[in-house]
Order: sequence, then C-alpha cells, then structure tokens
Amino acid sequence: MSYVDEVLQSVIEKNPAQPEFHQAVKEVLESLRVVIEANEEQYRKDALLERLITPERQLLFRVPWVDDKGQVQVNNGYRVQYNSAIGPYKGGIRLHPSVNLGIIKFLGFEQTFKNSLTGLPIGGGKGGSDFDPKGKSDREVMAFCQSFINELYKYIGADTDVPAGDIGTGAREIGFMYGQYKRLTGLYEGVFTGKGLSYGGSLARKEATGYGLLYLTAEMLKCNGQSIEGKTVAVSGAGNVAIYAIQKAQQLGAKPVTCSDSTGWIYDPEGIDVALLKEVKEVKRARLTEYAAARPSAVYHEGKGVWTAKVDIALPCATQNELLLEDAKALVANGVMAVAEGANMPTSMEATEYFQNNGVLFCPGKAANAGGVATSALEMSQNSERLSWTFDEVDAKLKTIMTNIFHNLDDAAKKYGMEGNYVAGANIAGFLKVAEAMTAQGIV
Repeated sequence: MSYVDEVLQSVIEKNPAQPEFHQAVKEVLESLRVVIEANEEQYRKDALLERLITPERQLLFRVPWVDDKGQVQVNNGYRVQYNSAIGPYKGGIRLHPSVNLGIIKFLGFEQTFKNSLTGLPIGGGKGGSDFDPKGKSDREVMAFCQSFINELYKYIGADTDVPAGDIGTGAREIGFMYGQYKRLTGLYEGVFTGKGLSYGGSLARKEATGYGLLYLTAEMLKCNGQSIEGKTVAVSGAGNVAIYAIQKAQQLGAKPVTCSDSTGWIYDPEGIDVALLKEVKEVKRARLTEYAAARPSAVYHEGKGVWTAKVDIALPCATQNELLLEDAKALVANGVMAVAEGANMPTSMEATEYFQNNGVLFCPGKAANAGGVATSALEMSQNSERLSWTFDEVDAKLKTIMTNIFHNLDDAAKKYGMEGNYVAGANIAGFLKVAEAMTAQGIV
C-alpha cells in the first residue's frame, strides 16, 4: 500500500464520524500523490504526513452563559491549533449550530495550506462553537463571547494564535471577545483580526475575501485568454464574502445575477443591487424576501436552486458542500466557463471532478478565498507597527497577493505535469512550503 493510502486509511480509523475532515484530507493528499511519491522514503521515515494531518493541539471546552430570562445555557467551544511551522496559528472563529470538532478540524487543515499560499508568515488554526448568534440580544451575545474567551484566552496571543471572524462572528462578536481578552490579560495587542477601526482594525478587511476572490478569478480568466468584463455571474450566500464579491464583480465589469441565504435565493436579471442587499442583510439582518419585495426585477425562489441560472462564472460563497454533482451538471449544461470558491470547500469532490473533466476553469477555496486571511495578516502587521494604512494601500497589497497566489499555483501545476489543474497546483504550492519548514525544524 502506498504511503498516501496508508495515511488516508489511518485518518478514517482515528477520526470516526468526521466526514468533512476525511473529505478535506483525501482531496489534498490525492492531489499531492505525485509530490509525495517522489519523496516517499524520506516522508515516510519522518512521518511527515501523519504530523501534517494531526493538529498540534485540539481544545474542547464548555461555554456556560446566562440568557435574558436568567436561564443558564451551555455550549461547546473549540480551538484547533493545526500547524505553526510557518507562523502563529491563524484562522477564524465560527459560531453556528452545525459546528463540531470534525468541521473545525477540516477548516484548520485547509487553513494551513491557504495561509501558506498567501506568502505571509502565518500558520493554520480554526475555532468556534455551536452557539447561534441569530435571534440573540446583544447582551446574550456578549455573555457568550465573554465566557468563550474566559477559557480561550489562555491559549492565544499576538505571537501564538490570532483568531478572526467567520460565519456568525462579525464585528460585534470580535469586539466582545477582544474586550474580554484585554480585560483578562491587561494586554492591548493584535491578538484578534477583524477588529473595529477605532481599536486596531484594518481598512478593507470586511471587503477582503470577496474582493480577493474576484482579483484571483479575473487573473485566472486573463491567463486563459478571457476577460471578466461582460460576464454574468452566479453568487451564492448573502454574507460578507458574497456581498463584496458581487460589488467587486460589478466594478470589474461583470454582472452578478444571484445571491442566496438559508431559506431561498434571488435571481435578478438586471444585476444584484448591492446597496439594497447591504440594507437587507447588514442593517436589517432580514431574509432575501425583503430584497425581492423592494426590487421589481428580482424573483425570489424558496429553497435551493442558485446554480440553475444560466451564467458564465459561478462563485460559491456560502458554506461547505453547497455545490454538488447535480449542480455542477446544471452549470455545465448552461455553459459555465469558470468556478472559483469563495467559501471553504463548498464544492463536493464529485462536482469538482465534473468541472475539471468538462473543461471548466476551477480554483479551490484555499487559494480563491485567501484574501480574507491575507488581509488579516496585513492587520497584524499594522498592529505590530502601530500604524494604520489607507484603504487603497491595503487593497493594492491584497490584489498583488491574490495575483501572486494564482501564478504560484499555476506554476506548481505546470511543474508537476498537471497544467490547468488548479486544485492540485494550490495543494502542491501550499504543501511544499509547510513541508520544508516542518523538515527544517526537526521532529516537533
């Protein structure tokens, strides 16, 4: 049995009931076979893959808090510090009822390679809780966040582990967490990113993942003799990533015609009205039915179906495994030419392979959505220097980083005889840097 197959079998045996983690590890290791087989004897001797897929530290803790009725509630808290070979752990905190250890591990594993691809000195980590901030009062959210940090603060720091936002964790939650960290430690340091501008946050951070997704997509099209200008785009989701992907797509001359949330999706043939979408989602925190009610050209559909629209480009920006094989078939039948992932692992392996087998340009999330963590690292730099850069300065650095990411993964794919396979290219480019750093630092 090959080394890759041994490790894949071991992952399933040692991590039962964690399908998302199994999927992430399999997707990465399968595309790394050519690299691993070329160095199999040394990698096996050093147990490099076993060390790569095993987190350096997994934290599980209870988070008790009191709701507005005086009732004590208890949630599970998680932080997986995956790999610090190239820098302090870096990764978001996800607050959503679906959160479990397997999901946090898959996200932390992916984050390790994503952070490596940015070219910045940050390692991989991820955290979260099954707490749902939806429908909670500000006081309840504060009570949860403070209790969460009462445990987590012992393990994080500006040079140790720097959490950020993710699904369910926005500026409000980061503010409450940072305040409690500062209260407990007495330190005013860049330990969280995604902070408010008044206390160390970075301009362009909110826009970064969506903007970065479009910068990379535009570069991918350009390098394949195409232009993003004039293309129609399907976007899923209606959070930060989706909103600012839609905004940047419009700025680059494309026309996004869809968005979605957990209850349904919008098709707007005249192009999504970003100002209205922000009003509905960022201000009112309402459902997309309100967008449709205020926009005569928009049609609202219950449930799933965002991938049935006829478009040139698809940008899944919601959550893991939201674009399945049937969706991929529908997109290909409608003539889609490019897919780039704005979310973490939103496309199933079967759907990814279908796109690749049908000549669709496909870029995985670890590369395409790296703009958020890249700008978080830029926020860390500003905090360390006690400086604040302008929006344009941060945006220019972001565009350079995303352009470089595409060329790095494109070069890696070509070098290993897999030209056009950007999934393999991203995994190889991210892996090689981490593997080299791990090897240089000994068996730790």
